[in-house]
Amino acid sequence: MKDKMRRWEMDGIGRERLRLSDVPIPTPEQGEVVVEVRAVSLNHRDRLVVDDGRGLPLRFPFTPGSDLSGEVVALGNDASRFQVGDRVISAFTPDWIDGGRAGTARTPAYRTLGGYYQGVLADYVAFPEEWLAPAPMTLTHAQASTLPCAGLTAWFALVERGGLRAGQTVLIEGTGGVALFGIQIACAHGAEVIVSASADKLERARSLGATHVVDRRVDWVEVVLELTGDRGADHVLEIVGGANLGLAVQATAVGGHISQIGALEGFEVSAPVMPLMLKDITIQGIGTGHRRALEDFVRAVDRTGITPVIDSRFPMEALPAALERMDRGPFGKVVVEVQDPSDRH
Repeated sequence: MKDKMRRWEMDGIGRERLRLSDVPIPTPEQGEVVVEVRAVSLNHRDRLVVDDGRGLPLRFPFTPGSDLSGEVVALGNDASRFQVGDRVISAFTPDWIDGGRAGTARTPAYRTLGGYYQGVLADYVAFPEEWLAPAPMTLTHAQASTLPCAGLTAWFALVERGGLRAGQTVLIEGTGGVALFGIQIACAHGAEVIVSASADKLERARSLGATHVVDRRVDWVEVVLELTGDRGADHVLEIVGGANLGLAVQATAVGGHISQIGALEGFEVSAPVMPLMLKDITIQGIGTGHRRALEDFVRAVDRTGITPVIDSRFPMEALPAALERMDRGPFGKVVVEVQDPSDRH
């Protein structure tokens, strides 16, 4: 390997503080591996971390980004999970391997890459081997980089926590990264999918397999009830937050499951209590998922042919342009191709 590499760094909060720096290539310590980063998928969260820090304990110089796909190029002592040449993806919440999430009632854990930990927008990273999962064999690096946050969040909500089954109805709000994965995962499980979104994106949602699409400007709760013969949706991916949770409760079937994922309209949510109780609805908070679920999702991707939706790709040096593209509301993921984009193995 070379002696120097490129790495995006910030010396303070704000996009104007981003710099593409030349720094030494890391060497692996005990139990670590060095990964040559091929692609990094950006999340809405990454943009917020750059813009305002989100109140996280950032350590400067700080490198943003959490979702990588790359290739192992060096092993530290006692590193045995991977071999040189293996294709890997990052785990968004790297300390969460399986089971319940860490933290307490007073202080929930939020130790993620590109936040509590340094991020991945670099030519190479050195991470503990437990922080990585095998990449899907059927996807390119650009496609694989979209799985760790958006893809896993949808999988964790619908499959790991929701127990999605064939024949059920899934209501998905919007067409963001999590929502698009939700459509594909639900379809792969034989579910009927209803998407409520802006009018200009409905047909593209239908092309991914949505059974029904609804303009969110209409009374979409009434439409969902009509489409399901008043039964309602078995699963709802609730991405809006605020008072919209109350609408989700109205649209949910008896015994149904709401996954509260987003908070586009505010972190204070509200819902009528009587239908929530009388319909025996479960509301599950979802904050991505653990590494074991990511590994399950990778196997499902390889077996079902799920193909992530990529809106646009940018070279490493064009990170500011990639962030500007995210400002405009992409359909699909925005990917930074760290290495030669002609690499598709």
